[in-house]
Amino acid sequence: MNVDVQPQFAQKIEECQYRYMSIQAIDARAAQELSVLFKALADPVRLRLLSMIGARNTGEACVCDLNDAFELSQPTISHHLKVLRKAGLITSERRGTWVYYRLVPDAVDRLGPLLAPTISA
Repeated sequence: MNVDVQPQFAQKIEECQYRYMSIQAIDARAAQELSVLFKALADPVRLRLLSMIGARNTGEACVCDLNDAFELSQPTISHHLKVLRKAGLITSERRGTWVYYRLVPDAVDRLGPLLAPTISA
């Protein structure tokens, strides 16, 4: 079904749609800090890794499971995990020969308001 909306009505719909969205502007310091997080997520492999770690029922993922999900070498996966860890998005814990990764909830939560603004009535 193709609906033809006249341009003036389309603009009014768009204006109404975003009128009640509430986004707090961030200052220069917050922008600098958040840019580090977004830069770390700007790679598809790292974005997938972060989502895979966060999707685990246990709240953590073993590097052995993460390696198997990609057609990349283990050192390449380790590099991507290191970038996420240095950005403060994940933490790691060695258990024997394996390393387990967890999300850092505070870091991930900081991204939310910029990506999903709240809507007020």
